[in-house]
Amino acid sequence: MRPKGTAAAVGRSLRLYHGAAAPRAAMDALYRRFVSPGDLVFDIGAHVGDRVGAFRRLGARVVALEPQAGPARALRLLFSRDPGVTLVEAAAGEAEGAVWLALNHANPTVSTASASFIAAAADAPGWEGQVWDARVRCPATTLDALIARHGRPAFAKIDVEGFEDRVLAGLTAPLPALSFEFTTIARDVALRCLERLAMLGPYGFDLALGESQTLRLGRLAPAAEMAALLTGLPHAANSGDVYAVLRG
Repeated sequence: MRPKGTAAAVGRSLRLYHGAAAPRAAMDALYRRFVSPGDLVFDIGAHVGDRVGAFRRLGARVVALEPQAGPARALRLLFSRDPGVTLVEAAAGEAEGAVWLALNHANPTVSTASASFIAAAADAPGWEGQVWDARVRCPATTLDALIARHGRPAFAKIDVEGFEDRVLAGLTAPLPALSFEFTTIARDVALRCLERLAMLGPYGFDLALGESQTLRLGRLAPAAEMAALLTGLPHAANSGDVYAVLRG
């Protein structure tokens, strides 16, 4: 039996991300900068698939990873008949095998494989009342393994609640473009992501705050400038996504 509140929480996400008020036009305009018709895209941490929908509207094929049973069930309902979408009920990390996922049944968008993320959220302003009330062992793969199986993506979106650096540790060759989520309670994770990408290739960076779907700089900044920008954000900025584009 699923814990009380899980189905309601997934339902809220479906209404929020797929309802009439969802910012489809803004999202499509943002991702059109990185995704073209016929491209392959990886959605790592797909949740209930609003980004999957955007990538499909742009004509891309999508490999979508989601380890949580409730959101994965929603993804199957939405996309299982779409031949352009491959659904994988697994996490991504630095090695193939399995990871322990801490579940937040009341708010599955912040379920995480990172114990340090949970520790950082404790008593942090804006994170009051968040409870990770169960742990589940789930299969894990790597970006390298996904590339070997499905091909090299033109773009990868990584949104895994403080585990983004571990996902990028499982990538050994640069991708043309990608995004990774950051939070102001775990800036060290974002800084490690920048370091990892700088090791992989000559990337430039921009960012979008929250769900604004708007790039803040409008240009590609070097890793050091992006690191300084992330470090200087106020705590209230909360979260957003860093976009990385391989130069030359």
